[in-house]
Amino acid sequence: MKYRIGYRTIKTAAGTAISILIAQQLGLHNFASAGILTILCIQVTKRRSLRTAWDRFLACVLAMPFSAVFFEGIAYHPPVIGVLLVFFIPTLVMLKAKDGVVTSTVIILHIYMAHNISLANFLNELGVISVGIGVALLINLYMPSVEKILRDYQRKIEENFKIIFYEMVRYLRTGESDWEGKEITESARLLDEAKMLALRDMENHFLREENIYFHYFKMREKQFEIIERVLPIVTSMTSKVKQGKMIADFLEELSENIHPGNTPHLYIDKLNGMKKEFEEMELPKTREEFETRAALLQLVNEMNDYLIIKSSFQAKKRK
Repeated sequence: MKYRIGYRTIKTAAGTAISILIAQQLGLHNFASAGILTILCIQVTKRRSLRTAWDRFLACVLAMPFSAVFFEGIAYHPPVIGVLLVFFIPTLVMLKAKDGVVTSTVIILHIYMAHNISLANFLNELGVISVGIGVALLINLYMPSVEKILRDYQRKIEENFKIIFYEMVRYLRTGESDWEGKEITESARLLDEAKMLALRDMENHFLREENIYFHYFKMREKQFEIIERVLPIVTSMTSKVKQGKMIADFLEELSENIHPGNTPHLYIDKLNGMKKEFEEMELPKTREEFETRAALLQLVNEMNDYLIIKSSFQAKKRK
């Protein structure tokens, strides 16, 4: 079994050691807790790390006056810790800082074990909090670029689309196919993974609200939904007509030009021209031919929607 250490593991290990070292060098009591804070604050994205750090900082700071009120006002006794948490945790939930429950409880227990409320104790705990969270934020400023991985997803999805279109073309021309359809399930999985990664990449940029890759994969997902609707239409055709060959030629050309920078309006124009040709052709002579041509017309309409989706994405990309 191959053993692999991820960059987040390395950052967590390094950050924990650094925060404990700094807290210890500053002469802070309970300096090891700075390492715990660092571990809890290192997240998969910069934005999530910042949100988590703020939640934990707010919770830890609030823990100190709560401890003063309950321990000095009642007693330094285990049941008082329970009563304190009954009031403290709902307060954090109300302030939308529930992620800070664990770390703030550590601060509460520090004060409980010290059996003393003083400015020096508060400053010590504030120092531990600041070192632990501060180191985590600095460590999390580095996030490896995922652009190459996103481009790989893009390439794989486009290759799968080409294969799917090729198989449709083959069936329209020959009425035969030995295709297993694995590209369908694979494309669905790749699209889900790619969208999640693109969202994560967006969260690693504080000033970027949009991610062109995320919009790209959303666009392909919508097109994929159309492909899933089109496949049963293609396989339901039992007779060969001239229009089927024309659509097969169109799909073949389209499949050879699936890439991020293609120009969908050209294919929309070709599709509209093809529809006009269909209208000028003689009417079907048999029921079977009528059903086939009706299915082909539905296929043309679906492909028009497919191209409009890409056209909308291109327009958004230019903004």
